[in-house]
Formats: sequence, structure tokens, C-alpha cells
Amino acid sequence: MGVVIAFEEKASAASVDPLVQLTRSDMERVNATILARTGSDVTMIPEVANHLISSGGKRLRPMLTLAAARLCGYEGDGHLKLAASVEFMHTATLLHDDVVDDSDMRRGKPAARTLWGNEASVLVGDFLLGQAFKMMVEVGSLPCLDVLSTAAAVIAEGEVMQLAAAKNLSTSEDEYLAVIRAKTAALFAAACEVGPLLAGNGKEAITACRSYGANLGVAFQLMDDVLDYGGATAKLGKNVGDDFREGKITLPVVLAYRRGDAAERAFWKGAMEEGRTGDTALQKAIGLHRKHRSLEDTVERARHYGTMAKDALGIFPASPLRAAMIEVVDFCVVRSV
Repeated sequence: MGVVIAFEEKASAASVDPLVQLTRSDMERVNATILARTGSDVTMIPEVANHLISSGGKRLRPMLTLAAARLCGYEGDGHLKLAASVEFMHTATLLHDDVVDDSDMRRGKPAARTLWGNEASVLVGDFLLGQAFKMMVEVGSLPCLDVLSTAAAVIAEGEVMQLAAAKNLSTSEDEYLAVIRAKTAALFAAACEVGPLLAGNGKEAITACRSYGANLGVAFQLMDDVLDYGGATAKLGKNVGDDFREGKITLPVVLAYRRGDAAERAFWKGAMEEGRTGDTALQKAIGLHRKHRSLEDTVERARHYGTMAKDALGIFPASPLRAAMIEVVDFCVVRSV
């Protein structure tokens, strides 16, 4: 049972549907490319890959690649392969994450590792990364290849940073934000930055799109942190409390621990460091979040980054596409609660 976070009624109507509609024709071609590129004579590869790829994710990151390219005036079709590359990179990280985290669910379905094993999940993730880089090379843009390959390295660094911070209650807010900027925001930023690069835009547009993606990515992850304690399993795609049970140090935990008294800090140490995370402990954690407003304050931080994401698009003329990208920010900050 989670804790309900109140949001403004107007913001709750935000949706990704306008972006879905505006990118529909391009996304149909991207989806065809994704299906074609998961093909292999090794039967297990398409089985594992398609289990996750077809599991109902919104494919927000590739949609943003398409949208940013069109927003910046790109008229070719190289953005289609870059969007597919972004989705493959994201899917590979999910396959790897589930192994690292011992996760049993992903997008409301059994995680691939529970069906095919950890080894297959890791190796199929590697296959998808290889396919992603093949498509980047085929597009023939060295600047885009540089941005996406750099993002792949940063994401891996973020994963290692998260491992180092695991169960470490001395993690500061700044340290945690550094983790999510690398682990989550880097791919959002790269997905958006390759659009203006491919279109041959100048530094202003490239910087604006990168800033939009990076800030959106931070807001997105902060809301994921909140949803672990205040979401619904059916909408979250994993069990509520999974981060808590895995001992993940997320921003709500950082805030609640810092604000707690000695007894409360002892509880967090027992939960995060010693694994005392049963249902009763989860309810106590939610109560402490409520007491110290750590979920609400995490939401406020997400809104702050969301505002910066929207402001970054201010250099572009008003258009349905820009409006849809702005609405995506509002959707991400109020989603599924």
C-alpha cells in the first residue's frame, strides 16, 4: 500500500498522446526496424529480446529522438535508425539492470532473467548494444556516433556508481543526483541531442535539445523514486517497494534518513544495510516518508528539473511538436500516481 501524493488537477491531464500522434508514421518504421534487427539464427536471441521489447513500454526515448530531429528541421530518414539504436540501448540496460538488481518483474511481466536466466539476459543485452552501434555506423554521422557511444559509457559508469552507493546511507543528495544524471538522464540527453546534430543545426539548438533531454531524464528518475513508495504495481510495471527491498538508496531515502532522529536512522540502517525489509518495514518506511515529506520534496525537485526541460525548448518557434514535447515533461512528473 503506497502513499498518495497530491498533484495539481490541471497537470494530471498531461499525456504523451500528442507526441505519439505526431511521431506515429516514423515510429511505425522504427518499430519495423527494431523487429528486423532482433532477428538471429540463434533462437534464444529474438525470444529474449522480443519478450521485453514487446512488453508495452511507451518507447519515449526513441520518440524524443524523432521529435527532436523534426523540431530541428531534419528531412531525411537517418533519425529512424538512431531512434531504433536508442531503444536498443535502453532495452540492453534494462536486461542488464534486472540481473544486477535480481529483479523479478519488468513492465508488469516476469523479467527475462527469471525465464531464461541471468546469462542469457546479459548476452542478449550485449547483442542489442552491438546492433545499436551497427545502425549508428550505417547512419554515417560521426557526431551522432560520438554522442551515443559516449552516452553508453556514461550509463555504464552510472551503473557502477549506483553499485558503490548501494546500501550506503552516507550518500548525499549531490552524489545521488550524479548517479541518476549518468544512469538515466544521459540516454535521454543523447536521444534528444542527435536530432539537431543530424539536422546540421548550430550550437544553440544542440545545447537546447541536450538540456531538455537531460533535465527530463532527471525528473523522470526522481518520479520513479517516488513511485516505488507511492505508485501502483499495475501502473509501475514492478512491485511497489522493490527499490526498498533491494536496499537502493534513492532520493526519498536520502532525505528521510537525513531528517530522522537516532531511532529512525537505526531503522533505515537495518532496512538498507541489513535487509530487514518485510511488509511491516515497508509500511514504516512509508510512514517516515510521510512524516518528513521526503516524497513530496522529491516531487518538487522533479518539477524543478521539469521546468528547466521546458524552458530549454524556448528557443524554438511555437509548434504542435514543441507543445507535445513540453506536455511530455508534465506527464513524466505526474505519471502513474
